[in-house]
Amino acid sequence: GAQEAELAYLSAVAAVLPDDVARRRFATLAAQGGAVDPSAPLSFLRTNATEKTAFVLDFNGDVQASQTANLREEVTAVLGAAAPGDEVVLRLSTGGGTVTGYGLAAAQLLRLKEKGLHLTVCVEQVAASGGYMMACCGDRVVASPFAILGSIGVITDIPNVYERLQKEGIEFQTVTAGEFKRTVTPTKKVTKEDLAKTKKDITEIFDLFKGFVGA
Repeated sequence: GAQEAELAYLSAVAAVLPDDVARRRFATLAAQGGAVDPSAPLSFLRTNATEKTAFVLDFNGDVQASQTANLREEVTAVLGAAAPGDEVVLRLSTGGGTVTGYGLAAAQLLRLKEKGLHLTVCVEQVAASGGYMMACCGDRVVASPFAILGSIGVITDIPNVYERLQKEGIEFQTVTAGEFKRTVTPTKKVTKEDLAKTKKDITEIFDLFKGFVGA
């Protein structure tokens, strides 16, 4: 019957969504008493085809931006269900982290913009560094009175134990090909050239960061 078909459909959708995403979507469906149309993929995300829909996403980020994989799946689901005029609300909380991780997270939000969906970013406490990069993807940013937003900068911080190894009589051999294959590392003596190259690298990333948030 209809109920069996619905359950089969939900099982098929759950197979391609992360567990936490599927649980949230199915819980929403159950609470609203919505029905699933097997001919319209992801139609269960909409409660009324004649009304505009606001899709609410959450991103509580860590240093590695490990939540990006879930965000990517959620954005894919939204893009499959959204109609013209729909909006997306992102509840964002993160102090930033790796350049690559938060660059990828911001790219997921740009997918929403490319589809023409209006994006509102809500910040209750912190959206700093890479989090600020994500917030700048929004058409509108809403923040609580004492929320922290900003902190545009790039940092690299690596401990160095070269002198300690020398005192202990330990020599760490590294074989490389390429002038700057290894620059600032924990086990080698850092030269002025190494520091200059590292400074140049992070300055280039900083310039890209400023260009992104200023666009």
